[in-house]
Amino acid sequence: MTITLSAPRRVQASDAAATALKLYVVLARAQRAISEHTETDLAAHGLTITEFAILEALYHKGPLLLGEVQRKILVSSGGITFLVDKLADRGLVERKLCATDRRARYAALTRKGEALMDEVFPGHAEAIREAMAGLSRADQKKATALLKQLGLAAAADAKR
Repeated sequence: MTITLSAPRRVQASDAAATALKLYVVLARAQRAISEHTETDLAAHGLTITEFAILEALYHKGPLLLGEVQRKILVSSGGITFLVDKLADRGLVERKLCATDRRARYAALTRKGEALMDEVFPGHAEAIREAMAGLSRADQKKATALLKQLGLAAAADAKR
């Protein structure tokens, strides 16, 4: 029996769709390359990116309701509970009761958590600066504005 191989079937995208697809792939690859810098830096301190995101939010914003932390770092409600529990077990975060809502809980950095962030944050910021060094500061500002515009438009479109 002979098997005949045929060329793969390909559906052509419009020029607009092809451009959008290319941008999507480039953004995804750039994000992955930059994430590798941050993952390596944070792993040296025994942290994952998500754990660091929680610590960073509390470091810069102060105590936050767990729901606020969840929205800031984009994880599920179950995920935020698990992660805060892990950080609390390590003595980096503590839970505090909300005076106005008995069901609500705040997450706050402990002194140990603050000390860790005082140590880790400057080097982490430098690792990100190095990862972004492929663009000038002016181009970074332009890219920030364009990506913000893109994200807001995509979010508004998703709500329709």
